[in-house]
Amino acid sequence: MKAFFIEGYGKQNGGIGEVPDPVPGAHDVLVQVHAASVNPLDSKIRTGEFKLILPYSFPLILGNDLAGTVVRTGSSVTLFKPGDEVYARPPDNRIGTFAQLIAVNEDALALKPSRLDMAEAASIPLAALTAWQALVETAGLKKGQKVLIHAGSGGVGTLAIQLAKHLGAFVATTTSTPNVEWVKALGADLVIDYKKQNFETQLQGYDVVLNSLGTDVLVKSLKVLKPGGQLISISGPPTALFAQQQRLSWGLRQVMRLLSWGVRRKARKHGVSYTFLFMRANGAQLKEITTLIEAGAIKPVIDRSFAFESTAEALRYVEQGRSHGKVIVTLK
Repeated sequence: MKAFFIEGYGKQNGGIGEVPDPVPGAHDVLVQVHAASVNPLDSKIRTGEFKLILPYSFPLILGNDLAGTVVRTGSSVTLFKPGDEVYARPPDNRIGTFAQLIAVNEDALALKPSRLDMAEAASIPLAALTAWQALVETAGLKKGQKVLIHAGSGGVGTLAIQLAKHLGAFVATTTSTPNVEWVKALGADLVIDYKKQNFETQLQGYDVVLNSLGTDVLVKSLKVLKPGGQLISISGPPTALFAQQQRLSWGLRQVMRLLSWGVRRKARKHGVSYTFLFMRANGAQLKEITTLIEAGAIKPVIDRSFAFESTAEALRYVEQGRSHGKVIVTLK
């Protein structure tokens, strides 16, 4: 089969070539990929930013989102059958959606929402699961609470805004001038134009902040939270608890304890909590998200699509950090 893969770490590494077809195990579903989305995570994996956390071997097929059709199932699979249209974020240790075929554990899959086409469905899993695990699972966001979602025009931000509004929260977000009205249309109640305003002086008394930006924004975000509030970051720094959950070595646990010491200390000083979130594959949660999509509560937001042959170009585009919503690679 054809796939986009790397044979070592480096920003410009990677290309399309022939690789062996995946062999599904007993609990796996073999999926023909119709579309995949491109995430900043793909670039970070390619450059080796996560090599201590995710020790991949080479050649490594990139790609963390998919929508496609079931080709065949393993002997122990009970939830899916050939011909089913599915979508997923595969587990961290078995990525590889920039390919014609992928074997995915059935626990990571869900049936594709009927109201979405393949490209739209491929835009959902990683970003929506990130938003779900941050706002529902970790924060327990409730009706009437206030949440600040940074980078509201990004892949995670666009879906997090919609999910937070569905949960009944008051939603503030940050974005640049051209996107202010656009993110309001997604459901944001208050938009901070970071080109003109400082969010930390404009907002106060928030219950939750979802951060996807740098350390400077992370620290400033502490100022907008009320006592007992929660700062959740998907861009780090990682914590020792995260290292423990990932079953990393004792040494790496100490490294991550040190990396997050400063922000954890500042969080305690403000009377709030800090959590580093590294989303995980979860077909059951994706099924919940499907229900919201079918009800019209969450809609995909796609910036542009690239042909599979232009996967490298799609990665470069995402690396610029200017996309509005998700970027898609189509294989069929």
